Amino acid sequence: MSAAPTAVPRRSAALVWAVAVTAYVAAVFHRSSLGVTGVDAAHRFDINASALATFTVAQLAVYAAMQVPVGVLLDRYGSRRLLLVGGALMVAGQLCFAVATDVRLAVAARVLVGLGDAMTFISVLRIVAFWFPGRRNPLLVQLTGTLGQLGAILGAVPLVALLHHAGWTPAFLTAAALGATVLLLVAAGVRDTPHREHAGAVAPNLATVRRQLAAAWAQPGTRLGLWTHFVTQFSGAVFALLWGYPFLVQGQGLTPTGAAALLTLMTVATLLSGPVIAHLCARHPFRRSVVVFAITGATAVVWAVVLAWPGRAPHWLLVTLVLVLAVNGPGSVIGFDYARTFNPVHRIGSATGIVNVGGFVASIALVLAVGVVLDLSTPAGSVTPPLDAFRWAFAVQYLLWALGAVQVLRYRNAARRRLAEERAAAPAPAAAVPGA
Repeated sequence: MSAAPTAVPRRSAALVWAVAVTAYVAAVFHRSSLGVTGVDAAHRFDINASALATFTVAQLAVYAAMQVPVGVLLDRYGSRRLLLVGGALMVAGQLCFAVATDVRLAVAARVLVGLGDAMTFISVLRIVAFWFPGRRNPLLVQLTGTLGQLGAILGAVPLVALLHHAGWTPAFLTAAALGATVLLLVAAGVRDTPHREHAGAVAPNLATVRRQLAAAWAQPGTRLGLWTHFVTQFSGAVFALLWGYPFLVQGQGLTPTGAAALLTLMTVATLLSGPVIAHLCARHPFRRSVVVFAITGATAVVWAVVLAWPGRAPHWLLVTLVLVLAVNGPGSVIGFDYARTFNPVHRIGSATGIVNVGGFVASIALVLAVGVVLDLSTPAGSVTPPLDAFRWAFAVQYLLWALGAVQVLRYRNAARRRLAEERAAAPAPAAAVPGA
């Protein structure tokens, strides 16, 4: 399924991939920079929980809405151009956020960040597809998603320390400077493909693009990937992007440094668990959905214990929570593996864009729901939400897990039926396609 033949020099491929992954690290840093500054943002803009949620919702809504268009643009214009445009948009967004004192400008800044972020991850995945042989794709896709979480580490303790030491504007100006530096690296080090025939190919017309997009959507494996991404990603993403830090500080009584340390632990655990998930999927391709259900079930169970615990949860339980949430990100990457194995390489961008919508739609729904429930459950005149308000707010997750689990089962069965039909029609080629 990969476009990269064995003749590609390993050193060149590794260098291009490393620079592209650096761009994704920067994108994750920009994306998560609001997560640990949410409390400060609420004070800076004098807003409540629902209004604060609009910052992240604006960012994620643009990200989700742009996935299919970006997938089409990716197939048409290639990874390098989209990484450059996306990086420039994120730098512009951080510059605006640094100087914003008005809520409308701040929301516009997060929209720019979301728009640029939307162009990054799937662009890197396309580079993997063109520069590396198919047998190495599952590991490299998982490593890409995992290493990108280094950006969340930069967006936790270091950003909090800089924010409290230097102030809001210097902290986000530094974030913009970091993004500009990475942009220069991308301009110098990234190429779309090592093959002249692909580099010089004529971009498909709009009719062809529509056909490819329709074909990607018609493939049950693509929709299995979408719902896999939906059910596995949202809990960890929302915790890291916005509501985890207030939950730990305001609900559980941790210090800002202690909360940032737990978020950093979560990111480190993500780095360690990613290769394990990749190994399981590569070794047992017909059992990928089992891994998905195991991750989802474990997350739901640990959250149930945390939410039901009388009073504030003990530290060991909060550590357990962030360790389980850490596996959500690598688990969601299984959705992209479905997109890759069930679609030909010429429509990987479109299929990947469709899959990437799932988790971010779920995250938007949860971010909004948590903000609304917190406001409704916080007593009038109270400065911060009580622990019970956070309990009711995070309980909304169970509705999303139920919906996602049903849809994963539905499309897993549909994908298996399609695979069986293809094997019956063409036994030799179809036998090489991994199952669900």
